[in-house]
Amino acid sequence: MASEIYIINGPNLNLLGEREPEFYGTESLDSITHFTDKLVEKKYPDLVLQWKQSNSEGDIIDWIQEARNSTGLVINPAGYSHTSVAISDALKLLKIPVVEVHLSQVAMREEFRQRRITAMGANVTIEGAGKVAYLLGIEYIQVLEN
Repeated sequence: MASEIYIINGPNLNLLGEREPEFYGTESLDSITHFTDKLVEKKYPDLVLQWKQSNSEGDIIDWIQEARNSTGLVINPAGYSHTSVAISDALKLLKIPVVEVHLSQVAMREEFRQRRITAMGANVTIEGAGKVAYLLGIEYIQVLEN
């Protein structure tokens, strides 16, 4: 039986590769998705990744709720990390492993980014690993699952 991990990406991540490459690199979200899918398929052929991206807080909350019956959730809430009590509350309702990822080293950025409300709903946070953060999050969930 295949297991399923949701990967939810928040606002402006649809413009990866174009915006602030000094923080986020030059790869697009599609490129990161392809890279991750290819490596995961080799290691976990029965694992299904459900990739989602939205600039809308409501969409993200709906997907978090949808993910509650999956194996786990990897979420990059992006700018909502610092502002969304609603996303944090939705994450806290989950009984599955939740990994929050950030492409950049958030701790080295602006002061207003230091407080991550959404991280309170995650089991673990991975930051500064670039596109590899998604793989690390998936691996974390898979290790807990097995």
